[in-house]
Amino acid sequence: MTRVFSGVKPTGHLTLGNYLGAMRRWASVDQYEADALFCVVDLHALTVDHDPARVRRLSRQAATLLLASGLDPELCTLFVQSHVDEHARLSYVLECVATDGEMRRMIQYKEKAAREQRRGGSVRLSLLTYPVLMAADILAYGADEVPVGDDQVQHVELTRDLAVRFNQRYGHTFVVPRATRPGVAARVMNLQDPTSKMGKSDDVGPGIVYLLDEPDVVRKKVMRAVTDSGREVEYDREARPGLANLLEILAACSGGSPEELSGAYTSYGALKKDTAEAVVEVLRPVQERHKELCADPGYVEGVLRDGAERARGMSRPTVDAAYRAIGLLPAVPAAADAGGAVLRV
Repeated sequence: MTRVFSGVKPTGHLTLGNYLGAMRRWASVDQYEADALFCVVDLHALTVDHDPARVRRLSRQAATLLLASGLDPELCTLFVQSHVDEHARLSYVLECVATDGEMRRMIQYKEKAAREQRRGGSVRLSLLTYPVLMAADILAYGADEVPVGDDQVQHVELTRDLAVRFNQRYGHTFVVPRATRPGVAARVMNLQDPTSKMGKSDDVGPGIVYLLDEPDVVRKKVMRAVTDSGREVEYDREARPGLANLLEILAACSGGSPEELSGAYTSYGALKKDTAEAVVEVLRPVQERHKELCADPGYVEGVLRDGAERARGMSRPTVDAAYRAIGLLPAVPAAADAGGAVLRV
């Protein structure tokens, strides 16, 4: 059975883009058709300045929303990254295989580092090396496929390169994964800036629809979405990105294709109204289930505890094999004598 790994970073509240671009497919397809692991990658949230209490709060919220979106712990493994030591263990080993040049070529590093510098802040070393931790997340589980958006494909390519390099130098240890991308709405754009992704790290903004936004808030944000010059409703991602974004969102929520839907409208207002209602209806069951789960926090904690235990059992043999292959001396386990006393060697 194909093994799939993917995760969400608790750097902000999860958005419509996260749901349409990834989470919905995880719940409706991947957990049924693959041996699927889904992870709240909280270690990645530490690469920039952050509030520790907020990271913990958003980590719990992300796990709860993943369950609310339809993930079933009987079908998949859901856990928090920092609860499984193998991620950090393998990350350092892979840093010893990666090169400085590879890290500095990562587009997201360039963009985030430039943004931090413009703000007058310093750039943490972990921001440079986190693609290696992402590679460790994937390779530790022998994942065959990694469902990602367009902005993460470069990181999966790095993961492939590191796996191949390690296998060639130290013996076959890792499965070489491949990136898979969903079709429509693979990258939902900001409603106020349709040339930018609807990112959860942006804390505020009328262009971002959050999964827990009230229906009236969703309607207001969609109705105020930026459109393009001209009066005809037509799908053209390059020339008319605002309209294209609305049509892709509507298509992802209600079915059909953006091209076909464009022919059904003669005004921007009608398109916005239908898109807003479609988004509200798509989010309604997620929000209702989220409310139920928040009333039973012990259930969520149990899911994460059991998920981490399963993840540990799946990842440890591969990470131990990588340690042996690269030349690290295995730890000598404690042994017991006939009377049951522990003997340290």
